[in-house]
Amino acid sequence: MFVKDLWYFGALSSELKPGQHLHRELLGQPVLFGRDHDGKAYALKDICPHRGILLSGGEAQNHDGETQVECPYHGWRFRTDGSCAAIPSLTADQAEAMDLTRIRVRRFPVHEDQGLIWIWYADEDQADTAPSIDPPKLDIPEGHKPKLVVHDIFNCHVDHAVIGLMDPAHIPYIHRQWWWRSAKSVHEKTKKFGPVERGFSMLPHVPSKNSYLYSLMGEPQTEIRFQLPGLRTEYVKAGGKHFTGFTAVTPTNENSTAITIVVYWDHWLPTIVPNPLIRKGIETFVGQDRDAVNAQQVGLAYDPKLMLIHDSDVQAKWYFALKRAWDKHRETGEPFKNPVRASELRWRS
Repeated sequence: MFVKDLWYFGALSSELKPGQHLHRELLGQPVLFGRDHDGKAYALKDICPHRGILLSGGEAQNHDGETQVECPYHGWRFRTDGSCAAIPSLTADQAEAMDLTRIRVRRFPVHEDQGLIWIWYADEDQADTAPSIDPPKLDIPEGHKPKLVVHDIFNCHVDHAVIGLMDPAHIPYIHRQWWWRSAKSVHEKTKKFGPVERGFSMLPHVPSKNSYLYSLMGEPQTEIRFQLPGLRTEYVKAGGKHFTGFTAVTPTNENSTAITIVVYWDHWLPTIVPNPLIRKGIETFVGQDRDAVNAQQVGLAYDPKLMLIHDSDVQAKWYFALKRAWDKHRETGEPFKNPVRASELRWRS
């Protein structure tokens, strides 16, 4: 259903203050993201092993300098490594006789960088295995933090969200507005692609002349990278400055996908445009994609056979091929082989 043994986007650094936690659903499972009282991020399965209530409904308490999450139902407390610290209902002799080390909630490895909190998601039986690959890192200047964040929910499986966002042929029909593109601006395009780690890149190129906003940045170069599990980053660079849009396509469950767009920049153009205007543009753009894939679900409910054609759907084909290759790597232990090869694709958009 979902690819495992990969780093997923979990939360924004700004969403968690010391001593706070929040609930997320990720790959069909409840996850508690928290930050201990020393400022370190952590993640636990958001289920109390006693009676199944969400731990995120309780408090993150400081006990002698150690952060412990208290269950809101019976007060059981768990450390940030998942181990049980206390069961208040036990009498002294019961507590002495009971081995609390056998009681745990699942802990997920996390990594925090560039204003993003990443979570390593493996199968349950591999929960204690250390991550086998490094966390993602955006190619932006050190120390840069998010300038703008947009959230949305697509009511579809993650596969339809991913290939919907990478699909170039829908742009003249779904994203038709004066400040972006018009129906009359459709023309043939040729783009070069190449493999990157667990994904592919639309290699650096001069943006299409029918993209009005790009033209305002001077003479930019654009690169769009996609990596498993569902990470899309668009790098726009001009005059030594950058405008970087990172999109995390994260499955909440099999029928719902969270879209998080995080934007970084030091280019002068966004600096002079009010943030609410930039936000409105991004929300309009992603909202049009959301409405399209949500409408698509009506037809998909009839389980039709679907088609992927050349060249405009090749990126979607690569996505499914990458998933198959990653699953084979996990099942056999053989080195991962990227199925993407250097290519030149053409389409009208």
